[in-house]
Amino acid sequence: MQAAIRHHSFFTDLLVFIAGVLMPLAFAPFGYWPLAIVLPIILLWSWDNATPRQAGQRGGLFGLGMFGFGIYWIYISLHDYGNAPAPFAVLATFVVVLVLALYLALAGWLTVRWASASGTKRWLLFVPAAWALLEWIRSWLFTGFPWLALGYSQIDSPLGQLAPYLGVFGIGWAVMLSSGLFWAAINGQRWRARLGWLGVLAALWFAAWGLEQTRWTESVGPALRLAIVQGNIAQEEKWQPGQLDSTLERYVQLSLPEHGRSDVIVWPETAISAFYQNVLPFVEALGERARQDKVDYVTGIPTGSWEENIFHNSVMSIGNTVAFYHKHRLLPFGEYLPLRWFFQFFRDWVTIPMADFLPGDRHQPLLVAGGHPVGVSICFEAVFGEEIRLALPEAAWLINVSNDAWFKDSTAPHQHLQIARMRSLETGRYMARATNTGISAIIDDRGRITAQGPQFQATVVRGEVQPRRGLTPYARFGDLPVVILVILLLALGAFLNRSYSKTTA
Repeated sequence: MQAAIRHHSFFTDLLVFIAGVLMPLAFAPFGYWPLAIVLPIILLWSWDNATPRQAGQRGGLFGLGMFGFGIYWIYISLHDYGNAPAPFAVLATFVVVLVLALYLALAGWLTVRWASASGTKRWLLFVPAAWALLEWIRSWLFTGFPWLALGYSQIDSPLGQLAPYLGVFGIGWAVMLSSGLFWAAINGQRWRARLGWLGVLAALWFAAWGLEQTRWTESVGPALRLAIVQGNIAQEEKWQPGQLDSTLERYVQLSLPEHGRSDVIVWPETAISAFYQNVLPFVEALGERARQDKVDYVTGIPTGSWEENIFHNSVMSIGNTVAFYHKHRLLPFGEYLPLRWFFQFFRDWVTIPMADFLPGDRHQPLLVAGGHPVGVSICFEAVFGEEIRLALPEAAWLINVSNDAWFKDSTAPHQHLQIARMRSLETGRYMARATNTGISAIIDDRGRITAQGPQFQATVVRGEVQPRRGLTPYARFGDLPVVILVILLLALGAFLNRSYSKTTA
């Protein structure tokens, strides 16, 4: 009997891990979004009649599979471009995956420990709320890394229409609620109850689909003609001392045909791979040409002072005037070293150029491009909806610049583009996304791609962005409504569970 139980436990653990391994297929570039609803049902099944320890273990296994196969590209950045030895890169990647998996382990442990009563209260109240709350905590704890938040998988599904109201974490709650409703219908003992839960599920999805008909923002002024220049500068060459002139020449040559037929030309993150003060003659010449042709340039460039030892990862607008945005949300271990006294060994193993940046102010004057204020984000900042909405309602459109060459031909650039699409849908704003090696794209206010360039080719992505004004509910209130909602649902679930325990005692 005990051997049979151990075999069953091993089989369950293996099935849960496999379900986690398959979860990245719900995200870009694969886009099989129904899997994000179906696969967690296996996890819910494994938590049924489990001990808190078993539930925590299975949640962790699901997370190891999901993040292990979802963010494997960290190894590429550390080993292929950071020159870290393979064993160290594997270990560092595993540590990140393990930390992220612990959130799901905690979700399983809390579910069984605090919602011990089996039944629909657990699956419909506690689990979706706990999942969403932990994803939100993951977005800011230890600087935050909300990659592969469940809601991103639904950018092209009806549930994605919740984004302007509840943001990505609210969508994640709705995904897990859908999984819970499915499980309640499958696990129900009476056919009327099963039909009832399926009816609630259909109502949820129909209501989300209906929200697509509502628009919270409106057009302001004519559309802007836009050109995104993708230089495709190899990462191993980008910061070589002798590469600067050829890099600048490539960007200029790709941009010159656009003069006279574009209002704004966008270059990627650190497209100018030298400090601002070291390329002043080039910037002045480019500004003079821009004023003659009545076009605005927006480009990534590092700024700072060797004398004061202050450096920023910046975006510069060049037109009638020169203005800067300094990146506020820096990438830990990539752009700065947190707890330097403890993690100094990381620098001994990994070589990352320009990795001593300081964050810019949280509130900075908006850049102006095409005659409209624009909300700018740099690379990693696009992952944080709360950061993007700081530019609203003043920003009429958005720009995100990035350098995804760090990840080669992995899933990371596709996931990053999917994240950027969610920011446009949440805020009701067009976005221009300029990257060094791809994927550069123009995204409309509904999160749809209107123009896109190929990866690993020097190209120009052309299209239009429509400036807009107004605020979506998410842009106005951020994540606060979802956080309040899930906390109330957790409290209600705990109260009902306690009442159930008393009546059965």
